[in-house]
Amino acid sequence: MTQHLQRRLTPRHITFMALGMAIGAGLFLGSADAIKLAGPSVLFAYLIGGVMIFIIMRALGEMTVHDPVAGSFSVYAQRYLGPFAGYVTGWNYWLLMVGVGMAEATAVGAYMHAWFPDWPRWIWVLGSVLTIGGLNLLTVKVYGEMEFWFTLVKVVTVLAMIAGGLSIIFFGLGNGGHPTGFSNLWSNGGWFPYGLTGMVMALPVVVFSFGGVETVGIAAGEAAQPERTIPRAVNSVLWRILIFYVGALLVIMSIYPWTGLGTQGSPFVTTFAKLGIPQAAGLINFVVITAALSGFNATTFSGSRMLYSLASKGQAPAVLNKVNSHGVPMRAILATLTVLLFAVLLNYLLPAKVFGMMMSILSFNTVWTWTMVLLAHYSFRRRMRSNGEAPAGFRLRWWPFTGIVCLAFLGFVVVMLGVSPDTRVALYVGAAWIALLTVAYKLCGIRQRMVLSEKLAPEAA
Repeated sequence: MTQHLQRRLTPRHITFMALGMAIGAGLFLGSADAIKLAGPSVLFAYLIGGVMIFIIMRALGEMTVHDPVAGSFSVYAQRYLGPFAGYVTGWNYWLLMVGVGMAEATAVGAYMHAWFPDWPRWIWVLGSVLTIGGLNLLTVKVYGEMEFWFTLVKVVTVLAMIAGGLSIIFFGLGNGGHPTGFSNLWSNGGWFPYGLTGMVMALPVVVFSFGGVETVGIAAGEAAQPERTIPRAVNSVLWRILIFYVGALLVIMSIYPWTGLGTQGSPFVTTFAKLGIPQAAGLINFVVITAALSGFNATTFSGSRMLYSLASKGQAPAVLNKVNSHGVPMRAILATLTVLLFAVLLNYLLPAKVFGMMMSILSFNTVWTWTMVLLAHYSFRRRMRSNGEAPAGFRLRWWPFTGIVCLAFLGFVVVMLGVSPDTRVALYVGAAWIALLTVAYKLCGIRQRMVLSEKLAPEAA
């Protein structure tokens, strides 16, 4: 058996992985909830959130180009913040990927149920776990190709909606030849109908729409040319958000009064229907299923690679630190899939509550991951400075100011999680999870195993 993961993800794969993780079901369906909270000012919320995510990705990208390893920010947290930080960050991210994977598989079941109402949802959840899991057991290039085609469907749909919407705005296509213009953006209470409070309340919803973009760092361990593909993928984050979120919602809220959005389902459905596409609901249902499968595909990949990395550092059972002849960590994938099957049981018992429940309790894990990226990067830069090393060509600009501002922003998001009764549970579950990991770290001698692992295989990722 080969000893390492293999670098078979091409620049095309990495670019579309980064693109795909920014376009999820949250854009097609969740955008209506954000609009209800903030009105047209949601555009500014997405822009602010996008800038913060770009800072996080630049920090991660700088460390990744310097050292592209499979464990990514878990390895960097261990290296620059200490063994315990790396251990907690790795397991925290694995739990996040498993939880998001359960939510995405649940979404597949919910949308398939719209087409096949007589079939129980858990069957579709089981089918998605077995299908995506089976494909992930093949070479990593298969994963890259799946993500490429999943993402292509989403990109084409959003661009088609934007192009069609602009034809309504400027030429009145589908509106009796009467251009709508942009007046709907300010004709229903102005840009800030709920004041700054509305925009602020929408920020947590907006930020978590971007969860998953850090997968690019995980993929770096299997990228063919990480020094070239990672900067390209990271630099595209901001313009992707501008086009696919700000651009799409700008078009939608120009065509329709924002006060009516969400009452008729997805804004994308209503826009395509206005363009004279009677199958709009079915089309968007297909695209959202694709988006959910894409998310499930990415979380299976990222979760298994993080578990493999944890095992290679002595933080998880050593049996998971194996790859087959194709460089695929089969045991880590199978272990992750076994836990993901729990989603089938949840959908059998609580089919209507699983998605919201999982997304609510995982907010803390997302903020923890991004915070560790910024803290590890701060320590990374300080170590380079103390060693007299010049910053890399690809680096986070205006450091440390940008990193400090972003950390303050994430702290504000945590406060907002505590303010809202709907998301407060995330803080309770997150604190309990960290406490459980701390106890395991102390009782299971994980630090000693980490030291032994480094002595036996110092090159392991």
